[in-house]
Amino acid sequence: MKRAFGVFLAGAAALLAAAGTAFAMCAPVAEGPRARAWPAVDLPAELPPRGSVEISYVGHSTFLIRTPGGVSAATDYNDHVRPPVTPTIATMNRAHSTHFSHAPDPGIKHVLPGWKEGGVAEHNLAEGDMKVFNVPTNIRNWEDRTTDYGGNSIFVFEAGGLCIAHLGHLHHTLTQEHLRRMGPIDIVMIAVDGSVTLTQEGALEVVEQIKPKVVIPMHFFSEVTLERFATLFAGRYPAKRSESPTVILSRASLPDRQLLMLPGH
Repeated sequence: MKRAFGVFLAGAAALLAAAGTAFAMCAPVAEGPRARAWPAVDLPAELPPRGSVEISYVGHSTFLIRTPGGVSAATDYNDHVRPPVTPTIATMNRAHSTHFSHAPDPGIKHVLPGWKEGGVAEHNLAEGDMKVFNVPTNIRNWEDRTTDYGGNSIFVFEAGGLCIAHLGHLHHTLTQEHLRRMGPIDIVMIAVDGSVTLTQEGALEVVEQIKPKVVIPMHFFSEVTLERFATLFAGRYPAKRSESPTVILSRASLPDRQLLMLPGH
């Protein structure tokens, strides 16, 4: 895995001219201190009220999702950017080392990798008032320039009466089978870097395929990239900037359509 990440960085360097500053700003995250909590996240002392869910943007592709019953899940859990508390559930993808952990906190009850060596990952977990399942997707293999079919996953979280899809390091638009397996989605977390995952136009196409109420961008590396994505969405999803990296959402409070931008990178 370490060798694959090294090859990934070498290959990504060749993309910088076309991708602008996007991946250049990813490297410091990958090279920074291990297992550091993102300082901007200050979790509320109280759990979210019944019928709602709390979402905190920790950084990069990591969110912390908390339920009224106290179950928590960290997405794309890794060794560089971690939530300020040990989650009950950790999901991971394997695009590069800022999306998975070599040494998950032993206090995590369920660690769900989005891949399976020699096969396809299958997860369908119920823990307290949260359910989590995965939908396998494909990923570019940076080492041998091929495609790993079923080598990554979308993770869907059912909590607080809402369905939340974290699309991970998605490299392609979705098929009808992907959409069928995901089911209706209220909130989507999608990478919008426009270079090492999908183009921003491709990300927009995926959002239009899923048709969520709320879109939360991630994996954008810079404000310039995020603003470009917001401009692309203009007229489709009205943009809202949250002053806090933590929001509480419920079915009753969901907007019809919203691009919800949380502080962080």
